[in-house]
Amino acid sequence: MPRTLATAAVDRLLHHAHIVLTEGSSLRLTQATTGQGVVPLNQPGQSVSP
Repeated sequence: MPRTLATAAVDRLLHHAHIVLTEGSSLRLTQATTGQGVVPLNQPGQSVSP
């Protein structure tokens, strides 16, 4: 996507938006960078329990 188009799209999205600033570390980012992120539901060789 060209930079000008991306800028215009973000501008349109944020025009009437309420921006909420949060502080602190991200739990999802911490899990993803340490390899503890989402695991697939059906791994090969694993049976599905009822």
